[in-house]
This record gives sequence, C-alpha cells and structure tokens, in this order.
Amino acid sequence: MSTTAKTIRLALIQLLVGKNKEANILAAKKRVLDAAKAGAQVVVLPECFNSPYGTKYFPEYAEEIPNGPTTKALSEIAKEAKVWLVGGSIPEKISTSSSTKFYNTCTVYDPTGAIVTKYSKCHLFDIDIPGKIRFQESEILSPGNSWCDFETPYGKIGVGICYDIRFPELAMVHARKGCVAVLYPGAFNMTTGPLHWELLQRARAVDNQIYVAACSPARDTSADYVAWGHSTAVGPMGQILAKAGEGDETVFADIDVDAMHEARAGIPVYSQRRFDLYPDVTAGAKDAV
Repeated sequence: MSTTAKTIRLALIQLLVGKNKEANILAAKKRVLDAAKAGAQVVVLPECFNSPYGTKYFPEYAEEIPNGPTTKALSEIAKEAKVWLVGGSIPEKISTSSSTKFYNTCTVYDPTGAIVTKYSKCHLFDIDIPGKIRFQESEILSPGNSWCDFETPYGKIGVGICYDIRFPELAMVHARKGCVAVLYPGAFNMTTGPLHWELLQRARAVDNQIYVAACSPARDTSADYVAWGHSTAVGPMGQILAKAGEGDETVFADIDVDAMHEARAGIPVYSQRRFDLYPDVTAGAKDAV
C-alpha cells in the first residue's frame, strides 16, 4: 500500500436519476466538479446513475465499455475534476456473434481520466419478499466473475455493488488483501433500506476494521423502483462519519488510514483469528482484476 498520504477526502454523490441519460450524465458532471472544488479526492456516484433502475430499462440504456457515451463522459469528468472517480454503475452490454449479455458494471478512473479497473456485480439482486417487493436482476443481467480493487496514493480501495454488501466474504477478501476502504454504489429500496442499509455497512466495517461507504441514488417516489437514499460513510469502529437524507445531495467524509491502524491495534482481531479452527476465505480467493 502506498503511504504518500494518510487521509482521503471522500464524496458520495446522491444523485436524483431520471429517464434522460444525457441529463443524468450532465447532472453527475456538475456534482463531481462541485465535490472536487470542495476538496474531494475520491468521488463516488450511485448505482445505475445514468439509467432508471429496473430490468426493463437495462437493455435500453446499456452501453459498451469503454466506447459508450457514459464511459467517455466519466473519463472526461475525472480528468477535468482531477479526482479518483468511482463511476457508480451503468448497464453494460457485451455482444458476440452468438449472443448479447448485460451486466451491472462499475468503472473507476484516475485523475488523468484513465480507466484503472472495471467491476461487474457478482451477486445479482434476486429477492422475493411476499407482499412487499420482488426483483430479479438475473432475468436480464449476467453476474461478473471477479472482484476488484484499485491502488491510489491514499491506499488500496475495493469496490462492490449494492447486493454485494450482504456477502461478508467479499469484504473480507478486500480487507485482507490490503484495502483501507470498500465503496459500494447501491440502491436499496423502501423495504430493505430501513432494515439493512446502515446495518450492513456498519457490520462490514466492524468485521474488517476498514472504512465502508455506500452511495445511493436520491429517493424519487414517482419512479418504478424507489431508492432508500441515505448514502453513508462508516469508520473502522462502526461509527457513522457522514449520512445523507433522502434527497439530492452530496456528503463528505475523511478516511484516516492512521485511525484504521489504531482500531486494529486496540482490538487486534487480525492477529487473533483461529484459522486452525475455521478457514481463511482469502486462501483460495482469485486475484483482483
């Protein structure tokens, strides 16, 4: 891990997403530039920030990466803002001579605008809570088959997307492979949001003594899928560092690498694990992409 800087200024952009892709991209650009002016070094956009969230929308809004208009715009935005940009996620289309597949994909950019990694959601959001919500991403989307992180001057940062946060193994791999934070563009709904949104972020942070943040779209009660909002950043002791309301806003938090090390020194679970009694999930993990 690089140690040229020990504090990261993080911005979570809780964007109100509509059906006009170009307008969504322009709104994201303004907000990223504003966040950079306010001192942000790493900026996160929400899940499906260029598209309404829903299986019926994914094929219509899907693009190729890196040649689609959204990816090109994000590259220019990161370059202009001079920030590390976690580009939320967008519906990605990959076509071959025999098939077309769709993915829920996050791209990450360095301050020169170069793509440094790409991650496709590996745990698809397939739930059915009787009388409340049914959603099956797998009706349209294919899962990714890798995990990813990216190296910055502030330390290594991991990426997951929304439903991925329910799987502690993925966060464990990120943490034990040296990440100081895991960032989750996400869009919990009005059923799972109040129950689990904050709880899962705090759990993943405490489990691994790392920083965890999740960036949601703003709540739009007229949308087919209503996002919970409340983008949140959590510290390595489980403390809430920043939390948005339900509307269109940006929240900021500082990721202090020294504070992470202090948490691990005070409660040294990293040296107390009993891999003679239970397996180390990182032992057979694939390398990050």
